[in-house]
Amino acid sequence: MTETEILIIGGGIAGASTAFHLAQYGRQVTLLERGEIASEASGVNAGAIGAIGWGNVPDLESHLTMGSLEIFKSLQIELSYDIEFRRSGSLQAIQTEAEYAFIQERVIALRSQGYTVDLLTTREARTLEPGISPALLGCLYMPMRAQADPKKATQAFATAAKRSGARLLLNHEVTGIHAHDDETYEVETTRSPCRAATLVIAAGAWCGGIGAMLGLRIPIVPVRGQMWASAALPPRVFHTISAAESALQWHIAPGNNDDTPPDLTHRGDQRVTRHLYGRQTRAGEIIFGGDRQLVGYHKIPDPAGIKVNHGHAAEVLPFLCELPIQRTWAGLMPFPLDGMPLIGQNAQ
Repeated sequence: MTETEILIIGGGIAGASTAFHLAQYGRQVTLLERGEIASEASGVNAGAIGAIGWGNVPDLESHLTMGSLEIFKSLQIELSYDIEFRRSGSLQAIQTEAEYAFIQERVIALRSQGYTVDLLTTREARTLEPGISPALLGCLYMPMRAQADPKKATQAFATAAKRSGARLLLNHEVTGIHAHDDETYEVETTRSPCRAATLVIAAGAWCGGIGAMLGLRIPIVPVRGQMWASAALPPRVFHTISAAESALQWHIAPGNNDDTPPDLTHRGDQRVTRHLYGRQTRAGEIIFGGDRQLVGYHKIPDPAGIKVNHGHAAEVLPFLCELPIQRTWAGLMPFPLDGMPLIGQNAQ
């Protein structure tokens, strides 16, 4: 049996980063991962890092976003892991008058709170990103936003954790958890059991099932995201790119209830909005995605949704219109039912 002070379940970005930071502070840490590091959502997402500054009075979101930005930057610059980090900035495309009015109000509110955002004319935006459509009404510019390779970043945290003394147990799927009277936990796996004084559940979309082993209700559900990629091209897209359509829709009607998280693109099989985000990787692939659907643990991409997303991307970047899709993929994102992050000790 593996004895450890802190046992982390999950080898995605949250688990690997937690292992690294705890090990840096000299804690005895073991990480369990049922597959390989970054084998689920943490390895297949777009790699966008959201941040718009600390603001005049930093709140939780400011600490999470700007703090994350600094951690990724430190991972590459100070610890010398090549995660393809760069502070590229981000442009959000505005396509309708309603979107323009919404973004205009948002920019005024954010700037008054000290955040670094700007509303650009289409002509101004095209000086930064020449490939965007002249038919846009403008763009929300967020210069502090960044990007990195998500798989490389997660693997870098895991490697840094191991070098700092953490133990990584891969291909160890958790099959049961028992809480003992001495306030320790015994965790059964497909290989060997572990015992720990503290348990960290960082299993992403699978948190609910892990929590159930302890009799806990963790209000997280799996939401399928899917993406597509072009063949490798010379540099054509220099920022992370998104569109304002979904931001406006979710501002008007988040769509959440006791069983459904907010900010989905579909209700059942019915599309309620298009959601768009993407970038060009260092290798030259142009990658885009956006759909968010409740389909259980189904990870096969939906070709119809990919077609809608490709069409939306081509509205923003017209040169994509004739660019064929080379590959598609999907992953399961963990969505809390109330849309808020779940961090800290479980009150139960």
